[in-house]
Amino acid sequence: MELHNLRPASGSVKNNKRVGRGQGSGRGGTSTRGHKGAKSRSGYSRKRGFEGGQMPIQRRLPKRGFKNYNRVEYVAINLDRIQALVEKYNISKVDFETLYEHGVIKKSDKIKILGNGEFSIKIDATAHAFSESAKKAIEAAGGSVTTL
Repeated sequence: MELHNLRPASGSVKNNKRVGRGQGSGRGGTSTRGHKGAKSRSGYSRKRGFEGGQMPIQRRLPKRGFKNYNRVEYVAINLDRIQALVEKYNISKVDFETLYEHGVIKKSDKIKILGNGEFSIKIDATAHAFSESAKKAIEAAGGSVTTL
C-alpha cells in the first residue's frame, strides 16, 4: 500500500444530492421541496417553538409567579465539610480564597456557612453570611467569625 493508491472504505463516501439541475436528473422542478408552502420557499427558517400555525405551548400556558431579581444566592457550606477540609489540608483559616483554591466554590459564588455537623477545631472563618448555629459552634471552639 502506498499513498497513490489509498482509497476510502467502500460505502463511507456518498455523492451529494444535486438538486435543481433539470428534469432529466429526477430532482429538477421542485428540487425535492414538494409543492408550495413556507418550507418550499427560499430563505425559510422556522421560528423556535413554531407549531404549524397552532397557538404555541409557551403562549397557551399561563405565566406563574415571579423572579425576585434582588435575591442573593449563597453556596451553603456546613461545618462538617469545613472540618473535613481543615483536617485534610491542615488549614488555619477558612476564607473565599482558600475555598476557591480547594475547588469548593466558583469565583462568582457567595458563601454561607451553616451549622450542620460536629465541629471542634479552632479556625478563623470569613464568609458572606453565617447561620446563628454556625457562629456559636465556631466561637465555642475558640475560633473567630468575620462577615464580608
